[in-house]
Amino acid sequence: MKITAILKKVTLIVCAIAMLSTLLVGCGNGSKEKIVIYSSNEDYQIEFMKERLKKQFPDYDIVFQYKSSGEHAASLKATGTKTDADISIDIEYGYAAQIAKLGYFADLTDISDFSVFTDDAVQSKYYIPEARYSGCIAVNRDRMEALGLDMPESYEDLLDPQYKGHISMPNPTSSGTGYMFLLSLVNAWGEQEALDYFDELAPNILSFTSSGSAPVSSLAMGEVAIALGLTSDAVNQISNGANLEILFFEPGSPNSLYGTAIIAGKEQRECVVEVFKYLTTTLNQEIRGVYFPEKIYKDKDFTQEGFPQNITYADMTVENPSEYKEALLKKWTH
Repeated sequence: MKITAILKKVTLIVCAIAMLSTLLVGCGNGSKEKIVIYSSNEDYQIEFMKERLKKQFPDYDIVFQYKSSGEHAASLKATGTKTDADISIDIEYGYAAQIAKLGYFADLTDISDFSVFTDDAVQSKYYIPEARYSGCIAVNRDRMEALGLDMPESYEDLLDPQYKGHISMPNPTSSGTGYMFLLSLVNAWGEQEALDYFDELAPNILSFTSSGSAPVSSLAMGEVAIALGLTSDAVNQISNGANLEILFFEPGSPNSLYGTAIIAGKEQRECVVEVFKYLTTTLNQEIRGVYFPEKIYKDKDFTQEGFPQNITYADMTVENPSEYKEALLKKWTH
């Protein structure tokens, strides 16, 4: 009987220890919690973030999955809160608004401090500002000279047959960068005139890329002479030795805001909130100081060597941005 009683006590102790171990398996308790981040950032940004997050959270397994803007949004719309992602970063506001409307993003009111951002950058309690990206027309001086091409001075100039097959731009249906070029001309010229313009431009386009960074990458490699792409990408290529020139045409530089969100329900995981807070505060400001200095913070300004100053931005305002984007892209497709 004594042996039986002892065995029962041992069994109870073992069970208690097992239950306690189960409770302790979680964020911040030394276990390798996995946190999945969907990102549309460029490779060099992702590597920067991975390095910093690994140093800050050595006990977490933080995994980045790159997705182009369109793929990023489509994936979250399709899977909703059942996605394997915990955090969505670098998602364009038009797409973010669509996903938030579906109820797939967590309310960040009690998680994030929105007061540090400029008024125009704060547009929803479901995603926090991450970056403002501007677009430019970048040209490869060496390629232009080798081909004997004239330097363009306007969007209309790009219709000249001399540029046939020498221009690259992102596809608006898959790239937020491509969409901001489309929207800027829609706001300046009217919807039909802008769509007609891109129909006329299409014969001169070597490729409509799925990635926003691909045109400037192709430009730096000399595969094309002209690229419609991000100002930051052009600056980065120039800093790496590419002989590029950055141009801005009327009606000004296309620009777009991008944000970071937590998938609804995932805010219940302490580790996700912990990583999210670091990602959207300390780390985001570090990235703005290194790569993307355009204004989103009220009391913080960043500079980057070689980055154009006093950029004139195009009008990007639109009512019901998520609904309008969906409708405009349908017209682009057809």
